[in-house]
Amino acid sequence: MKKNVTITGYKPYELGIFKKDHASVAFIKQAIYKELYPLVEEGLEWVIISGQLGVELWAAEVVFDLQVDFPQLQLAVLTPFLGQEETWSETNKEWYESIVVQADFVESITHKPYENPKQFYLKNQVLLHKSEVSIIMYDPEKDGSPKYFYEAAKKYSETHDYEIREITFYDLQLIVEEEMSKKMDSF
Repeated sequence: MKKNVTITGYKPYELGIFKKDHASVAFIKQAIYKELYPLVEEGLEWVIISGQLGVELWAAEVVFDLQVDFPQLQLAVLTPFLGQEETWSETNKEWYESIVVQADFVESITHKPYENPKQFYLKNQVLLHKSEVSIIMYDPEKDGSPKYFYEAAKKYSETHDYEIREITFYDLQLIVEEEMSKKMDSF
């Protein structure tokens, strides 16, 4: 039984999403839900994110929705360094704060402000060691920030019993088509 899962993926701007209520967000959250739900039914205890904008915060919102029926499910936010949100827009800071105040556990991995990229490397290593599964929204065809975690997870899985579940653009397209089909059927 898998106890802990790490979720990560693209930042909003990498997906061309510049508003929190963009129509695509619902499909992304649905894809995360589809991956998470069976794990939760099997007894998943913790979802771990680093608090990055985009897929990680959307995943947190999915966790909060799931907690209604699965109150034992918990969210951990393990930031790579202190004050990662300091340079963000006011809207993004508010979104981040709304997630952090509802999280079950919040901690900074390095306990100091940003110093260098090694803090991101360390964050990836900690998230891998704290989980048995990663759900990652990443498509190797579209480069972006999740590439580094994805590569670290692939390498880690070569020497550890570690599962990587990918959400690709094809998966999102299938969800969109499924929703369109439902709308057409009800018309």
